[in-house]
Amino acid sequence: MHRTNKASVMALALAGIFALGACSPQYRNHGYVPPEEDLQQIQVGADTKDTVAEKIGVPASSGVLTNSGYYYVRMRTRTIGPLAAKEIDRQVVAISFSEQGVVQNVERFGLEKGQVVPLTQRVTSSPVSDKSFIRQLLGNIGRFNPAGLAG
Repeated sequence: MHRTNKASVMALALAGIFALGACSPQYRNHGYVPPEEDLQQIQVGADTKDTVAEKIGVPASSGVLTNSGYYYVRMRTRTIGPLAAKEIDRQVVAISFSEQGVVQNVERFGLEKGQVVPLTQRVTSSPVSDKSFIRQLLGNIGRFNPAGLAG
């Protein structure tokens, strides 16, 4: 084999290796949902808004603060090679407080076939009553443009 043929074969092999490496999935999270072990630190009926803020923080700009609770929102995407990013997971953690500021509910919601489904739940009273608000949070994530955050 000539020297130029060997060089061409080597260059082609290297290009193939780099092309395969570019096809490995890349994952990206947008927003923040506290991990389950951190949520387990929150005691329903005992913790307050202040102690929740100390233990897991308050929702950042990707979450929502309301008078009745904290909503932590996260979306996870997967990109393979040059293909567009595909959303693979959406979650909302809702921590509801009584009028006195004591934790009433700690709930995790996700989407399954477009429907809001509770994933975990610890409550002292009725669960989050405003499911339409949770649907809005989960639905808005779907219209979220991750390219806007690149940087």
